Amino acid sequence: MATEYGQGYGLPTGPGHARGVGGRRRRMPAALRAPVEGRAWRELAYVLLSLPISILLFTYAVTMVSLGAGLLVTFLGVPVLAAALAGCRGIGSVERARARGLLGLDVGEPQPLRLKRQGFMGWIGAVLKSGTSWRALLYSVLQLPWAVLSFTVTVTVWTLGWSLVTYPLWFWVLPMYAGQDGIQLYGDEQHSIYLDNPFEIAVTAGVGLLFTLATPWIVRALTMVDRLMVHGLLGPSRLATRVVELESDRGVVVDTAAADLRRIERDLHDGAQARLVSLAMDLGLAKEKLREDPQAAARMVDEAHGEVKTALQELRDLARGIHPAVLTDRGLDAALSSVASRCTVPVQVEVDLSERPAPAIEGIAYFTVSELLQNVSKHSRATWAAVEVWRSEDRLMLQVVDNGVGGADLSRGSGLSGLAERLDAVDGILVVDSPAGGPTRVTAELPWRAERAR
Repeated sequence: MATEYGQGYGLPTGPGHARGVGGRRRRMPAALRAPVEGRAWRELAYVLLSLPISILLFTYAVTMVSLGAGLLVTFLGVPVLAAALAGCRGIGSVERARARGLLGLDVGEPQPLRLKRQGFMGWIGAVLKSGTSWRALLYSVLQLPWAVLSFTVTVTVWTLGWSLVTYPLWFWVLPMYAGQDGIQLYGDEQHSIYLDNPFEIAVTAGVGLLFTLATPWIVRALTMVDRLMVHGLLGPSRLATRVVELESDRGVVVDTAAADLRRIERDLHDGAQARLVSLAMDLGLAKEKLREDPQAAARMVDEAHGEVKTALQELRDLARGIHPAVLTDRGLDAALSSVASRCTVPVQVEVDLSERPAPAIEGIAYFTVSELLQNVSKHSRATWAAVEVWRSEDRLMLQVVDNGVGGADLSRGSGLSGLAERLDAVDGILVVDSPAGGPTRVTAELPWRAERAR
């Protein structure tokens, strides 16, 4: 699986990139930029809207659930309770949209209702049995106390910061209309302290500036709780998410297996099969010439013998590409050493395993290292490489390092991304660290499953 290095990965290079770097360096620091950023104002709007919305949600949820619980002694209680939960599901859709628009939080849709039977009673049963419905109800109840706290903290800090930082502009209002010299810090029957001289006014504005700069980060910290609540209570459950991941991984496995079968069929058809057909024809011609021209027949048999050797070598290469015999017989250490010996650069192989993993995991590890070493040979322009394999608790760790030109990028849709998809299909991870200029370090994790009796 070929992977381009350097410019093939679309790394930003040249004068334009230098200007981009310079442009980033000229930007204001995040601490000074935060109060005027659009993100800070959107988060502030989210917190301010949360209080009235949470009051409505809490009122609806408590009223409807209480009504349904009170009517459970009659048949009406069950459909009322189902309607309350269905309304909470609709509220969850609105809240996900609000979080997406103001917080930039993209939460997937929860699992839809699964009706075991059609009709109104089937719908009631599906709503009452759905965990999504009860999580939405829990969100409607918990949102109110948190919204009151976040609203109070946000409004207090925000108004305090902006009122103090603008104090030099409006402090004259107090002596003119309030009958006092400025903001009163302390006062009793004997004396009072006011912020009324230029130094105190400047210090007040400086304190206000600190509050103003800190307000966006305080609001952001408060909205992190909202993000967690929306994601945990209104998003898909872990089980549903895991099912979707497994379905996606199953699709990757099926596609990969189909691609491998097509590759094997193509290699057999275009390689060994074509040579064997040609060999059969040559032997047929040699048989016809055996009595008329024995020397020509001998030459044709000799050529056919060479074709047999070539076909056997192609079949060996094809079998090695499917599953090498050395891997089955002697394990990863010997198999990876064999792969390293065919690499165009010197490769140091170190395998530290006290026992062999399961054959499926062992095969995936072998082909992962094999493809990474092919990348080193074809594209890295390296002078050396190293392969390390070890076990870390319940994970099998693989690492391939080379001193090539670097620039490998997992997000460019290259061969590395395809390799990452294959590893992800078995709960594996591929991490690429390849700065421009090198070195390149590719680390793969696979789940450890011990070898059973072969």
